[in-house]
Amino acid sequence: MKAVGFKTSLPINEVDSFIEFETLKPVPGSLDLLVKVEAVSVNPVDFKRRQNMAKDQVLAMPIIIGWDAVGIVESVGEKVSLFNTGDKVFYAGDISKQGSNAEYQVVDERIVGKCPVNLSVEESVAIPLTGLTAWEILFDRVRINPEKDKGKSILIIGGAGGVGSIAIQLAKKVAGLKVITTASRPESVEWCRKQGADLVVNHNNLINEVREAGFQNVDYILDFVDAYSYWDTMAELIKPQGHIASITDSIEPIALIKLKSKSVSFSWELMFTRSMYETEDMIQQHHILNKLSELLDNKTIKTTLNKTFIGLTASNFKQAHELLESGKTIGKIAIKF
Repeated sequence: MKAVGFKTSLPINEVDSFIEFETLKPVPGSLDLLVKVEAVSVNPVDFKRRQNMAKDQVLAMPIIIGWDAVGIVESVGEKVSLFNTGDKVFYAGDISKQGSNAEYQVVDERIVGKCPVNLSVEESVAIPLTGLTAWEILFDRVRINPEKDKGKSILIIGGAGGVGSIAIQLAKKVAGLKVITTASRPESVEWCRKQGADLVVNHNNLINEVREAGFQNVDYILDFVDAYSYWDTMAELIKPQGHIASITDSIEPIALIKLKSKSVSFSWELMFTRSMYETEDMIQQHHILNKLSELLDNKTIKTTLNKTFIGLTASNFKQAHELLESGKTIGKIAIKF
């Protein structure tokens, strides 16, 4: 099969930052699906892994990354019970296994969902990783209850990115929360409003803008940018007995003591935890993806796709990663094979 990968970690503008190559088609294990991949999307985890997995070395065999895919099930393992050959599926994969930037991939059925039927493959592939992350942080980590917590306030730091875009929609349309989010450029402000944000504030003057809008404190805060840089701001804005959650990598220790007087809870969210550790509730990602598919098909939420490249080529992955590394992307970037 054809694949796109890398043997060494290089700046994205270098010739061999991505290479095209031929490799063996993978063989599914007992709980695996063999998927013929039709489209993938890129996420910050992609370029972070590319920059660090083969630093200061040249590997004998290229690494295949990629953690979003839509495709058709070509064959199944002997213990598979959730899917059949010919099913169209979408998923975000397992960070400890071979990625999706290839013609074929094997993936555990417990982290796979039925693909939306009313969306194109590129529209669908924008959702799995960010949708799972947003769902888990809202409903598994912060444990928001749509029946009991409807009308409460949530501040989403980084609303125009991939996770922020779908988190706005889920917080508004599924959880029924009052959604405040951050954005600074006119185009990102407009994007957040289109996702359903009630209020968009500038992250450069966050405390003042939130309070000038009538919120002395907020019930929940989600950080999708930088927990360390926003820590004091979050500690100031969170309500007593509120909950803060983050997906970001903090380069410095976080002063949890600043939350003590308010009895505030803090949670990390990593979408790959369930698959990495094969947790007892690993199949929950199958159920979440099916729920997201249903919400997309009935138009409760919408795709966050904003740009598509056509073709399984090194050039397309270079362009997609370059855009993502700029830190100015809005929504998601897909590559349709």
